[in-house]
Amino acid sequence: MPSPRPPSTFVISLTPFTREGALDEAALRGHLRRLAAAGIGVYVGGSGSGEGYTLSPAEVGRVLEIGAEELRGRVPVRAMGVEPRTAAQMIELGRVASAAGLDGMQVYSLDIGHGNRPRPAELERYFSDVLDAVGLDAVVSSHFAAGYFVPLDVVARLLERFPHLVGLNCTNPDITYLVRLLEIVDGRADVHVGGPMQALTCLALGGQGYLSSEGNLAPALCVEVVERWAAADLTGSAAAFARVLRLFAATQEAGGIAAAKAALGRLGLPGGWPRPPRLPVEGPALDALVAVAGELGVS
Repeated sequence: MPSPRPPSTFVISLTPFTREGALDEAALRGHLRRLAAAGIGVYVGGSGSGEGYTLSPAEVGRVLEIGAEELRGRVPVRAMGVEPRTAAQMIELGRVASAAGLDGMQVYSLDIGHGNRPRPAELERYFSDVLDAVGLDAVVSSHFAAGYFVPLDVVARLLERFPHLVGLNCTNPDITYLVRLLEIVDGRADVHVGGPMQALTCLALGGQGYLSSEGNLAPALCVEVVERWAAADLTGSAAAFARVLRLFAATQEAGGIAAAKAALGRLGLPGGWPRPPRLPVEGPALDALVAVAGELGVS
């Protein structure tokens, strides 16, 4: 069903480090300015593309501060953080994000450790505790990496209780979950899928768009997918989407976010180095990624 909520796309920003492993603030500013110029929404400090698990609390605060300084008022900018073990950890991220002046934050699903899954009542209590304590606009994440998906009846009750719950990020290979989620949300919040794979599916079902790491390399191309969709240029949207998927495949084959950083460096763009345990990427796969990026006009 068509949605009155406008389509959009977000990138989970990388976090540049120096060769020695320090936070590279100058490269981070340069990268964020490039994202802002393309008009893409940005999540900062994320656990995947942002290498958030390697950040100290002080570094998290600094990344969020720089994100607000460079992006607030230009494009939507939100904190992402990492999967928490307790509500207190996510509440602390909300406190830091609010102090930094960000527009909002993602609330990750709970990871209680050792492969265990929270019971639905425990999960609802966790989200409620976080949303009660955090006044920022919030986006709940339901991601297969957690080992489970947020029950849809829990989503429905959270939407009823918390008006500042403005979005759901859904990363799930099961399309039926996305269909039912959109039915339950019913236009009350934005729904974005994680990764570009289901971007057009989400838009066709009435969702708002997608999140990606590919926006770190080609932010304007990622925006083109949703802009052409909004303009009812379905052929153009599909063509842009096919190019994003080519970039996605080449990046995954080359080594993920570490490869994206290496490709940005090859192209003379700010991206920095990965931080251990990730290692720098080189070799034929990187050559192939740089070639694809060049064909797609990444600059």
